Amino acid sequence: MAKVVFKSDLQKQPSLFPISFEGFIPEKHPVRLVNTIVDKIDISDIISCYKGGGTSSYHPRILLKIIIFAYLNNIFSSRKIEKATKENVHYIWLSGQSYPDHNTINNFRSSKLKGKIEDIFTQVVTMLHESKIISLTEVFTDGTKMESVANRYTFVWKGSVEKYKEKLEKKIQVVIKEIEKAIEEDNSKGTEDSAPTSTSISSSELDKKIDELNQKLAQVKKSKRVVQKVEKLKKESLPKLQEYEGHLKEMGERKSYSKTDKDATFMRMKEDHMKNGQLKPAYNLQLSTEKNFITNFSIHQRPGDTATFKQHMQSYKEKYGHYPQVAVADSGYGSLENYEFMDQNGIKSYVKYNWFHKEESKKFKTDITRIENLYYNEQCDYFICPIGQKMLPIGEYVRRSELGHEYTVNRYQAGNCTKCPLNGACHKQKGNRIIEVNKKLIFYKKKSKQNLISKEGKELRGRRCTEVEQTFGQIKWNKGFKRFLLRGIPKITIEVALIALAHNVQKLSTLINFSNLSAFCTNKLTIIGKLLNFMKIKIQYPRSKKLKSKQILFLFNHDYKIKKAA
Repeated sequence: MAKVVFKSDLQKQPSLFPISFEGFIPEKHPVRLVNTIVDKIDISDIISCYKGGGTSSYHPRILLKIIIFAYLNNIFSSRKIEKATKENVHYIWLSGQSYPDHNTINNFRSSKLKGKIEDIFTQVVTMLHESKIISLTEVFTDGTKMESVANRYTFVWKGSVEKYKEKLEKKIQVVIKEIEKAIEEDNSKGTEDSAPTSTSISSSELDKKIDELNQKLAQVKKSKRVVQKVEKLKKESLPKLQEYEGHLKEMGERKSYSKTDKDATFMRMKEDHMKNGQLKPAYNLQLSTEKNFITNFSIHQRPGDTATFKQHMQSYKEKYGHYPQVAVADSGYGSLENYEFMDQNGIKSYVKYNWFHKEESKKFKTDITRIENLYYNEQCDYFICPIGQKMLPIGEYVRRSELGHEYTVNRYQAGNCTKCPLNGACHKQKGNRIIEVNKKLIFYKKKSKQNLISKEGKELRGRRCTEVEQTFGQIKWNKGFKRFLLRGIPKITIEVALIALAHNVQKLSTLINFSNLSAFCTNKLTIIGKLLNFMKIKIQYPRSKKLKSKQILFLFNHDYKIKKAA
């Protein structure tokens, strides 16, 4: 029988030289990329937040490296990050053997990064742009609902508050009239009739009214019943009225909010564990991507995507100093206001509208009730109805959308529908058929459709499915980031920026490993951009033909000069 040989147990063997953690980190590990990127960015704004004095502080660059790398590895809890800095060799190397506790990490994330993290995100994206990896000329935009950390049952509804506030105001007015009537009866000298009051009353007006009633009671013979009513107004009705006013002020234009996270709005989520359409406190997260890198993000309190587009594009301009040249989005963004905004700012629209796909169906094209199927004479300004008679203009008016955007609607009426064989099938109106047309919207829809059905438009539409939708899948399912950990928009912005930074770094790390390059970590970023341009990015998209092995095979010398393989 052969002799069994075991490897030496060196656990208790002292080392002559100190161990270097550098040897434990692979050359192309993402932790090196995080270290390189954070070393290059300017964090002077964060350093200026430190007051100085007292004991020494952990350097913000070290803490930033730790947090970004933790988010890259799907670790979002400050306690788990603290544990990793003591047990994981990558964190120990990245932190330079510093061991910040969870309070330090959480305080840095929620306080020091507030208002500063967006600038860091912009610097990293600008670095990618300067490396020719992204162009910052096109954006693929979409939104998703992200649940808040707030309790799901701490809702306040605007309709309910307004209803109960109105009831309380009526009750207060009745009580005030009863008190004033009792004071007049008790006053032998008599008092002047009080001016009629409106149904609604504010808390400040009620407070003044209570003071007036107390002054009147001081001048007349006091009744115990009247005094009790005044005290009840002050102790019960006034605080309740102030509470209702506070709710309405907090909501603003929203229809609901959460008591434990007042910036969160109740929205309908796709993840419905109760299977009853339950509304949950959440935020509308808007992302823009290019080549799967996140280039812009914004957080909104409205559930719909339509109203978020302008603000989202404006935040893009604030970050990079210009609007994108091309915008690609789904039909949720196809509104007149958004089309006008893109036209005014030189953004080429590849944004769908509601009926874009249905317009191609046979059922839609043969529907005589649709205005889109009526012939329009632009020179003489009239429509032709399905039977062939003219529909002449009868006027116009200005309409205001839910978001406050004003637009002109033109009205056209048919000459005589009485004896028409299509009467009843063409329209359900009494009398002659009247149609209302938004000419501006029709113009922008036609313009957008021409872009969408072009060769470039078809390619961009195909890419949209693998751009921002894939990014949401990476964040929500692969990273497991489905719910925020902090409260309020300022702190949530920090979380979104960190997850966006982690996503971009991970994407870049994958790209470097895929290309078999280490140029980024040796301050030669341009090589990756040149490689992407050489390959023309076609390898990412499943709709395009696969490139042959000879087309993607390269040889590199020590100076990172590209040589095509023979």
